[in-house]
Amino acid sequence: MNSKARTLSGLTCAVLSGAALLATVPVAAQAQNYPNRPITLLVGYVPGGPVDAAARIIQAPLQKRLGQPVVIENRGGASGALAAAAVAKAQPDGYTLFFAASATQTIAPHVQKSMPYDPLKDYTPVGLVLNAPNVLMVGTSLPIKSMQELTAYAKAHPDKTTFGSAGPGASNHLAGELLKKTTGAPMLHVPYKGNAAAMTDVMAGTLTFMFDAISTGAAAAAGKRVVPVAVTSAKRHPLLPNVPTMAEAGIANFVVGSFYALEGPPGLPANIVQTLNTALRDVLADPDVQKRMVDAGYEVTPSSADELAAKVKAEHARWGEVAKGLTFE
Repeated sequence: MNSKARTLSGLTCAVLSGAALLATVPVAAQAQNYPNRPITLLVGYVPGGPVDAAARIIQAPLQKRLGQPVVIENRGGASGALAAAAVAKAQPDGYTLFFAASATQTIAPHVQKSMPYDPLKDYTPVGLVLNAPNVLMVGTSLPIKSMQELTAYAKAHPDKTTFGSAGPGASNHLAGELLKKTTGAPMLHVPYKGNAAAMTDVMAGTLTFMFDAISTGAAAAAGKRVVPVAVTSAKRHPLLPNVPTMAEAGIANFVVGSFYALEGPPGLPANIVQTLNTALRDVLADPDVQKRMVDAGYEVTPSSADELAAKVKAEHARWGEVAKGLTFE
């Protein structure tokens, strides 16, 4: 081999060695310098909905604390499963994150026939963002002002006590099923195509009750169109300060609702998780962020990554039990 050939051969080896080295460096190197470029935050629902709105509350303050743009990408469909699957397959470098809604991770796996991801294995938990409790509402024309009266009414009228939901397998569908199991009172589920249509029938008195977001319930109650019977949070909510919790109303162990959280792909390095969790906690401690959350009907709930993992596991098991024996066609 002549000298020119040896030189080219050596150069080729050097280039290949360098490429191989670069292929092994990115995650570790970026973990040390994280973040140094824009972060994509996937939202599994369309713009303008409650999940998207909550993500946008934290977007600007989060990018301020991280020092890099946080770009929201809405990938709606299949109850959030499209976005969830994309994050599960993303590189664990911290630049693709998931603004996860609890229904996607804890309810959909028990409702949909097949799932493109495992909510308990395919994600690295970062931290909780908020809880979104519900309020149980009845129409003003019905003789119901309390949980005791609702339960008594259901037992006295087993064929006409109905509860509505946004559709089969929706979170307020399962909340109604849980109430039915908890009280032992007969209640018939009536699925709608969205909460708005169900709310119309509650106000008209043709549907006995439904669970819905506290912000929606507070507005309807202020207009004297519904009676808010109880909230599903652990404590009373500022938007409905005179409405008791389910526990206060006599229904124990009924703290339910949605939660939103920040998750990453599997294998996300611990120091990236810590960076994100610290930034998220700082955001959630901001008084302006807290006010916007409360005004939207949410409860701010910062947590550690381990606490989020435990919550997902517990809620996944809980709704799995409720879903047993139900059909979701």
